[in-house]
Amino acid sequence: MALVPLSYNARSLAVRWGSTLLTVVSIGATVAVVAGVLALEQGFSTLFSQGGRDDVAVLLRPGATNEGMSGITRAKAEEMIKTLGEFAVGGEGRPLAAAEMYLAVRMRKLDGGETNVPIRGVQPTSFEIAGDDLRISEGRRFRQGTDEIIVSAKLSRRIRGCTLGEVIRINTTPFEVVGVFESEGPYGSEIWGDVDRMADALHRSVFNRIVGIVSDGVDIEEFAERLEEHDTMPALVQSERAYLAAQTHALSTTLNVLGGFLAIVMGIAAVFTATNTMQAALAARSHEIGILLSVGFRPVPVFLSFMLEALLLGLLGGLVGVVIAWPLNGIETGATNFDSFTEVAFAFRLTPRVLGSAVIFAVGLGLCGGALPAWRAARLDPVAALRRH
Repeated sequence: MALVPLSYNARSLAVRWGSTLLTVVSIGATVAVVAGVLALEQGFSTLFSQGGRDDVAVLLRPGATNEGMSGITRAKAEEMIKTLGEFAVGGEGRPLAAAEMYLAVRMRKLDGGETNVPIRGVQPTSFEIAGDDLRISEGRRFRQGTDEIIVSAKLSRRIRGCTLGEVIRINTTPFEVVGVFESEGPYGSEIWGDVDRMADALHRSVFNRIVGIVSDGVDIEEFAERLEEHDTMPALVQSERAYLAAQTHALSTTLNVLGGFLAIVMGIAAVFTATNTMQAALAARSHEIGILLSVGFRPVPVFLSFMLEALLLGLLGGLVGVVIAWPLNGIETGATNFDSFTEVAFAFRLTPRVLGSAVIFAVGLGLCGGALPAWRAARLDPVAALRRH
């Protein structure tokens, strides 16, 4: 079965450059919007997945879905850190575990409006646990027991009062910003300070979570089972990776639904544009199709020829859409994480998965738009087609 040469389709698209350009731009605009939403979702989910470790355990109050809903008394937290044998031991014989406090405070954005900014009260061991995920880029760490704080670099670019040397008032207590830190994970949207001073300023008497590095060979799932029904120290235990992944569900779902909605609405318009382009090609080339059918080309090769042309339209549209969306890559933005109701700063990420999905989506739009004209072209009667000019 002979196939119609590819050069025939390429020349056809070039001859009808006006309608071809319109279709390519229509598909490209659709793909760019969808790719932008997917890049936003990818940037948010990657922020949490990159920051999680499998050798770090997060302990919450039983039944809590996030640390904002959790509460562990000081006495219980100290007992758990000192007595739980699953935690690794540091160089000075101290368990590599820390009790932390977490709360959101309302702060003003540089571009106007207000948002909830997460504040974390930490102990010295918290820095050991965070390791290289938290790097001081300006200034220094805060001193324990003082009203000093460090802020993430992303917040310093988005929130008022978060630059080095400024003072942030938390309730009635002024805290001086003595350092700015970089973090690729969720810490990159937080303010850190001494847990005891934060407790006094926020009038909090309990910790929100315990976080610690587990010893080699410790199975966190077995650790979780042991503490789930513990008589004196019941706790919900998760690996840091699993905990952070669970915090992305609400916003990721919202962004995926939004992307799907836009893909359907804008995709329908792009499909109609592609269909009109291919219908115009069918009307203009009826005589040529009649010749192809008369010289021995079967209906199936004619159908495949039109579908290939539609595929090329979709592929070109996909490449245009990727080019339009590419400048978004790496641009920082912020959104409210619906799981914690706090501002999260992250960047658009046009990953290979996003780009591949965008191109496949564009090719699908082209094929959907070309299916009906291709079917009509394959069903043309050769004699009737030859009579058309």
